[in-house]
Amino acid sequence: MITRRHMISAAASISAAVLASPAWAKSATGETSGKAMRKTRFLLVHGAWHGGWCWRDVAAGLREAGHEVFTPTLTGLGERAHLLSPEIGLQTHVDDILAVIRFNELEDFILVGHSYGGMVISGVADKVRDKIRHIVYLDAALPRDGETMISQGAPRSADMLAATEQQLRALAPEGIAMQAFPPEFLGIPKNHPGYRWVARHMTPHPLKTWLDPIALPNGGSAGLPRTYIHCNAPVLPNSSFGWHYDQTSKDIEWTSLTLATGHDAMVTAPHALTRILRSL
Repeated sequence: MITRRHMISAAASISAAVLASPAWAKSATGETSGKAMRKTRFLLVHGAWHGGWCWRDVAAGLREAGHEVFTPTLTGLGERAHLLSPEIGLQTHVDDILAVIRFNELEDFILVGHSYGGMVISGVADKVRDKIRHIVYLDAALPRDGETMISQGAPRSADMLAATEQQLRALAPEGIAMQAFPPEFLGIPKNHPGYRWVARHMTPHPLKTWLDPIALPNGGSAGLPRTYIHCNAPVLPNSSFGWHYDQTSKDIEWTSLTLATGHDAMVTAPHALTRILRSL
């Protein structure tokens, strides 16, 4: 008869064998050491019209280096498009990411936000700054308290902001979600191998998320180690991202970098982007 004592003894033997094996003792560089490989946790937040799917190649590169990667999809987008509703706002998406952090018990992780995702990670950082090791804005919105996705960036007149809002509402004829732009608008050439993949996966984006002002009573990401990456070949038309790069490059609290690719760097330059993230 197999007793509890036998089971404990067998488990101890198996554990000892695994810990003593060369494979377990290899470090991230492939060198043998007496310690298990140290992992960094990455939480990657996508932008408008995208989903967690867009990080496929970057996540694979980070995981190959031994890191742990989370690529959640925001409510109403990607594989969660069936949840689309007029009530989905910016706070919904902030709460999505806060839930990922809570239920995966994330600590000392690197938080990355692309494009509209910059709004989301700013709201997240305001709530859980003590859990974040480094925050990365990838060609992303960088709002101040009270700003919206359309008002963040360089100062503009009320008439210009009203015109921008009218254009966005035109993309959402039912007042719920904005139709996606074609991939070439995001810097993905038509002959790029990822063009059709991106075109197939993009979904309408909840309009309310771009009109809601963000509340940053604790200063958002201010005071955290921060990096801004600007994608400048080509620059996304009519965006605030070049302006944010210029501003952050003058601030000693920031590390500011450029990446010679289009806006969707995770698709057009995944290896270069992965190298940058691993360097953090």
